[in-house]
Amino acid sequence: MQRFLFVVFLSCCALLSTTIDVRSEGLASSRERFFYSNFDGSVGSARIMRHYWGPVIHQDAAVDARLDPRLRRAATIAQERANARSRARCWQYVKQALLDSGVINSYPKTNYASQAGEELVQNFGFKRLPIHDQFAAPLGSVLVFGHGAEGHVVIRTKSGFVSDYWTKNRCKYPLVAVYGKFSS
Repeated sequence: MQRFLFVVFLSCCALLSTTIDVRSEGLASSRERFFYSNFDGSVGSARIMRHYWGPVIHQDAAVDARLDPRLRRAATIAQERANARSRARCWQYVKQALLDSGVINSYPKTNYASQAGEELVQNFGFKRLPIHDQFAAPLGSVLVFGHGAEGHVVIRTKSGFVSDYWTKNRCKYPLVAVYGKFSS
């Protein structure tokens, strides 16, 4: 036991003797940068991080039982047909997925994604949902984004968004509205 305590004592002494006293004496104080001395005696600095902007993990989309279940099928169809990268055909892919799933009975006539919401409401029985965050949109809902005259449109999937490509990331364009079709 005494031998063990002696070894622990020696280890602590060795550790204390090898530690380097880190000081910033004589260096400028700042709330924006941290100043330190390098081993060669030169002064270095680093920016002080006050916020962390790392990856944000969002929960999967909720299933709204009031929405038509064919909307979930449209999301699945669109995801199966999605490309690795955008081909600038988001509204065409969303139209075809809605048509093939049976949510709508005829091919929409508008050319631009920015016009998608108006046409879905006027001609196909969709309703604008009171949602202002794209990650809060229910599974299968159609999201319309503003971006010039063209716009952008996607369908909400379980873990992301799909049009002519699939992504789990937030769209950089401003969200105009979220649309859904209620079961009849």
